[in-house]
Amino acid sequence: MKEEVRVFAPATVANVAVGFDILGFAIGAPGDEVVARRSGAPGLRIVEVTGDGGKLPYVVEKNTAGFAAARFLEQLGETDVGIELEIHKRMPFGSGLGSSAASAAAGVMAVNALLGMPATKLESLHCAVLGEQIADGAYHADNVAPSLLGGIILIRSNEGLDVHSLPIPDELYAAVVYPHVSILTKDAREVLSPATTLRQSIQQCGNIAGLVVGLYESDYSLISRSLEDVIIEPQRSQLIPGFGEVKRAALAAGALGCSISGAGPSVFALCKGAACAQEAAKAMGAAFDRFDIPNDTYASPINREGAKVIASR
Repeated sequence: MKEEVRVFAPATVANVAVGFDILGFAIGAPGDEVVARRSGAPGLRIVEVTGDGGKLPYVVEKNTAGFAAARFLEQLGETDVGIELEIHKRMPFGSGLGSSAASAAAGVMAVNALLGMPATKLESLHCAVLGEQIADGAYHADNVAPSLLGGIILIRSNEGLDVHSLPIPDELYAAVVYPHVSILTKDAREVLSPATTLRQSIQQCGNIAGLVVGLYESDYSLISRSLEDVIIEPQRSQLIPGFGEVKRAALAAGALGCSISGAGPSVFALCKGAACAQEAAKAMGAAFDRFDIPNDTYASPINREGAKVIASR
């Protein structure tokens, strides 16, 4: 029986250009960590939060990790178990990399691991989604599911969490750049028009279908042709200074495609091979540098594992 576990849950890229609210994948870094340890006093408590600049509440019902963990304990019928949580934020807020989702996924996974994994990750997903919901008000799994489960996840329907793991070609890598500018998800939603043309709908449907087929067949050319968002990106790109130049830089470096990660401001590119991903990340970061925008870059294979225990005793 474990007395303490430390869990890491990774950042994620939602939408993946053509799959608005229904596609997401996990990356290697950054990510959040949650420590869960047994306590002599019954109930769940948050005893420490770091890396948040004092922004996150210690009240369980108002904290994404705490809320997710509490709902999971209710699901298990273990609300009297004494557990203390530490939450260590290792990724920025409002980055478009699923910060709140990573905290929720880590919270659920930490409690699950502490109790000896009485539930599968998939069985705990609903509670993790509930945790993120208190941060952004929406019940959707495009960040939470890949952060918890790992890999590339297709959400056929958020209602009922009809989620499916898609195959990952061996040489598929991601490059991500986080520019230090602020974009609220609320603002990113408000710029979107509720109307699309028939031509846009047909093209977008073809692209998402092509992306799925490309992943199944490891067809990098098809993946590249399919990573074209004709609906969301044209509207949201105006919120990201220098986006056009950043995207051109990624493609010039050999990326298969490039678009906005989640609601932004982070930008991602999918690449064939580690070297291409590293070059694309470098090129995108340099493009933001030309606009005098500080930024952080990441390059990694698709994270297949998702939330995981990194230490225990």
